[in-house]
Amino acid sequence: RVFNHQEGFLQMGEKTTILLVEDETSLAQVIAQELEQQGYQVWRAGDGLTALRLHERHQPDLVILDWMIPALDGLDVLRRLRQVSPVPVLMLTARANEANRVIGLELGADDYLTKPFSMRELVARVRALLRRMERVQQIVSEDRGKNKIPLTYYNLSLDPSQYQVTVDGEPIELTRLEFGLLYLLLRNPGRVFSRAYLLETVWDEAYVGGDRSVDNAMLRLRKKLGALGDIIETVWGVGYRLRKVGE
Repeated sequence: RVFNHQEGFLQMGEKTTILLVEDETSLAQVIAQELEQQGYQVWRAGDGLTALRLHERHQPDLVILDWMIPALDGLDVLRRLRQVSPVPVLMLTARANEANRVIGLELGADDYLTKPFSMRELVARVRALLRRMERVQQIVSEDRGKNKIPLTYYNLSLDPSQYQVTVDGEPIELTRLEFGLLYLLLRNPGRVFSRAYLLETVWDEAYVGGDRSVDNAMLRLRKKLGALGDIIETVWGVGYRLRKVGE
């Protein structure tokens, strides 16, 4: 099973859908063919405006997004996607320097793949992203079954039944991963979560030293929370915790 970011888990037999945004025709053909052989349904776009139209029409389960595309570049497409959707996004780029990777991650990309890459690595990244998102959905669904009452912390409110986060009554757009992390922290104020624990529970992956996935996700979450971002504290050498009220 995998999940659809709007409707929850897909039924057995339904294909996972992927929007591939790549203007290099030969590369797009190879990627699409490989993904279709793996059982995914693929829609293709060669420019940013077409990508946004296809996303609105088909609501894919995952987006593979090239950085350098016509009409709107990949970062502009990513910005617009994040205004309306928590869909997982895998960025493709020929830009290998760290600054460019950070820009993409801070804007809400979930993973990053530098060209040239192997089809084997691409498929592995796609599967890993889908597993992460399914795991987050499971965690939130399990917690919803235990307690559907909205959680509040100062002027922040999180409603699991509506999948909504607000600060001072104003909605905050979070990806599903960011929502899952915040929900876990709000349910356990003061508890320290190690990077390894977060990767194994929210990402469903083993921690490898040097993996920055958790740190990048927390950076984006803090930024979106604005002035409330510092309620998420770094416990140096261990991980993260939500500061208890009154501390």
